[in-house]
Amino acid sequence: MTTNNERKIQKLLDMHQPQTVLTAQWLEQNGISHDLQKHYRKSGWLESIGTGAFRRPNDQVGWEGGLFAIQTQIKLPVHAGALTALSLQGYAHYLRLGAETVFLFSPPKTNLPAWFRNHDWGRRVHHCKTSILPPALALTDQGAGNFSIQISTPERAILECLYLAPASVDLVECYQIMEGLTNLRPKLLQPLLEQCSSIKVKRLFLYMADKAGHSWNKRLDTAALDLGSGARTITSGGVYVSRFALTIPEELAKL
Repeated sequence: MTTNNERKIQKLLDMHQPQTVLTAQWLEQNGISHDLQKHYRKSGWLESIGTGAFRRPNDQVGWEGGLFAIQTQIKLPVHAGALTALSLQGYAHYLRLGAETVFLFSPPKTNLPAWFRNHDWGRRVHHCKTSILPPALALTDQGAGNFSIQISTPERAILECLYLAPASVDLVECYQIMEGLTNLRPKLLQPLLEQCSSIKVKRLFLYMADKAGHSWNKRLDTAALDLGSGARTITSGGVYVSRFALTIPEELAKL
């Protein structure tokens, strides 16, 4: 290896965050050409995890390290949300025996890179493409070892859960999580609810917040929310709640 190449690999090692993915795009931007990437791979400095992505040999890289690369190197508007974000912030209601699903959110036309989609992270990844909420509103940095990833705040995450319910997230679990969200911030909830495009989500949220009796709920300006007209059926054959014009599962109504 030439002295110049040695300097480049040393620069790479100094810049690299352990336990994260290095993308071919980022390596090229930092002076590591495609040919040099192949040389480093053959020399054992890099290990491929899919087309266009690498890790350091023996480095334990989880989905968080992959998401870090997507957010900081490829700069795609993808974040961890719903139950994943709530769990990372200590709001998970159930301790599951199996590996929990990773919920990632992005605007509708955003595709995860093939190396991320095809790699075995040891977890099922559910990528939700939606414009239900503005892409940059109510996100926060969450530490993941020696690096950080962007995730939903609890205020945004519970709305994302309700968007996925009941098909991908259980409504009863949503309510049980809601009961523990005693410190949600009305100043953050208000713009989220005003800009949320789903009538179902807004009505379910207000129903659950009222049912849980949280004090922050009284500080929301519900008159400013577009709650649509007509009834919404979440579950056929369920219980009709006239105040919110919702038909919900009997199990939820009885809690």
